[in-house]
Amino acid sequence: MPADNSAIIEISKIYEMGATQVHALRGISLDIAANEYVAIMGPSGSGKSTLLNVLGALDVPSAGTYQLNGQLASDMDDDELARIRNQEIGFVFQTFNLLPRADALGNVELPLIYSGLPPAERRDKAARALQAVGLGDRMDHRPNELSGGQRQRVAIARALVNDPSIILADEPTGALDTRTGEEIMELFNQLHADGNTIILVTHEEHIAQYSHRIVRFRDGYIESDGMRSAG
Repeated sequence: MPADNSAIIEISKIYEMGATQVHALRGISLDIAANEYVAIMGPSGSGKSTLLNVLGALDVPSAGTYQLNGQLASDMDDDELARIRNQEIGFVFQTFNLLPRADALGNVELPLIYSGLPPAERRDKAARALQAVGLGDRMDHRPNELSGGQRQRVAIARALVNDPSIILADEPTGALDTRTGEEIMELFNQLHADGNTIILVTHEEHIAQYSHRIVRFRDGYIESDGMRSAG
């Protein structure tokens, strides 16, 4: 397999629900190369969120392997997995997940605290991330002083601040109106053009069309996996 792949995943995932087994992922195989822009689609219960949790090292497969930048997740201890989540993966959530009492700069700075950077360096790096998403003039605003689109931009800046290998976005436009959602997707386009690997979960076809490759899930299987034509 190519050495520059960002993610190579060949897994199954079963959840135990009392006496019942729920097969969330059924022996899927997926390679995602560096600087790809992939949309994951499928109905509720198809396995797309489970996949995102495994890719983000938030969950572990029941069987199979997950390799990120040449490292097997199964070979990592809890500290190594925590480092991967903090430094190699940037998360963007539908509900933003911002700290309500912290301003935009403080929210973006949060992942850097766990990296051990000195305070002045943290603030400088967080400020540059906010400037990159067009919020250089909103750094001292708290989430309740920002619009939905601005809050999602703060969340994206937080995801970018550690220069991650992969950005994982779970329904990033789900809480936004159509116009604001389009603005956020244009920002993702720019992030991809800048060299970022993006894996986006969405149930909206028009949002998936921003990506270059669409992987469709159904009942824990990959139903289809295809590249979009340019334009």
